[in-house]
Amino acid sequence: MSSPPIGMPLPRARGPLSALITDAMTDRPVDWTGMLSTAKMITANSVIRDEDAQVSLLTLYELHYRGIIGVNDTWEWHPDLLAVRAVLEDRFESEIRDLTVVPDVPAGGDVAGMLFALTAPRPGPSLSKFIAQRATVAQFREFLTHRSVYHLKEADPHTWAIPRLAGPVKAALVEVQADEYGGGRDDRMHASLFARTMRALGLDDGYGALVDRVPAVVLAGVNAMSMFGLHRRLVGAIVGHLAAFEMTSSIPNRYYGNGLRRLGYDRDATLFFDEHVEADAVHEQIAGRDLAGGLAAAQPDRAPDILFGAAACLMLDDLAGDHQRTCWAAGRSSLLPAR
Repeated sequence: MSSPPIGMPLPRARGPLSALITDAMTDRPVDWTGMLSTAKMITANSVIRDEDAQVSLLTLYELHYRGIIGVNDTWEWHPDLLAVRAVLEDRFESEIRDLTVVPDVPAGGDVAGMLFALTAPRPGPSLSKFIAQRATVAQFREFLTHRSVYHLKEADPHTWAIPRLAGPVKAALVEVQADEYGGGRDDRMHASLFARTMRALGLDDGYGALVDRVPAVVLAGVNAMSMFGLHRRLVGAIVGHLAAFEMTSSIPNRYYGNGLRRLGYDRDATLFFDEHVEADAVHEQIAGRDLAGGLAAAQPDRAPDILFGAAACLMLDDLAGDHQRTCWAAGRSSLLPAR
């Protein structure tokens, strides 16, 4: 018996550009000049909340992960698709930089100290507190649907940084990633644990199965990881992103686990979140000091991008969380309509 495909189903088109990309990947005739012109037209405006731009980026990036079911692997390095992606990325990166407040590199070079200050818990309402105290089962399912786009491939975007680092900094990243991948045990991989949580709440845990329900503002956070990870010039940004991701994980995941327990779910459902409470309390020290701090000490020219990547992670996470809380406060779903 053959193994099931491991790739993502081809995402549904959300506009003219993603429709052209779909046509290309399904071997329909395509006007490549028209596709590039369409990409340039879309990027004349903001792309972070643009459904067509973000699903196009996600589809193009997925060629570098597990691939897309039914799509030939040769599309991964097709020059015309890469040209379209470059147009989207140029606008996407510029917009992220415009929206992100990046602290200056400390005079003494203590980038790790700055990261701990940047990621310190903030007072006030948050998505994690809402989920712990008030979220319904339906809202928790929506939350998992949003998170599934990243968590079903957890760690993969950051792993691209491993061959771009050396010495103790590389070793620090490998130490963090080894835990993310379950220490070599499939059932302990964080992606596998997240899939268990999805199944416990009655969701389809297939890789990429729910992408069509996830709005652009959430896809943007996942696409930023892919962009940072794929470009060697942005290795500082992906390191800073991972540092911020790990340093802001432990407390929210405790809230998420508590939210599930409040709703009556058992340890099989909460294990993913409980695992992160313990693991990320350790990871935040390694990622903040040994990885990000170590890279800044070894390559001071990377320090501004380390802080940019960290601040961008927080900014994009805030946008996604605000979208969910705003929708729920208005009594409507935070997901795109099912078709």
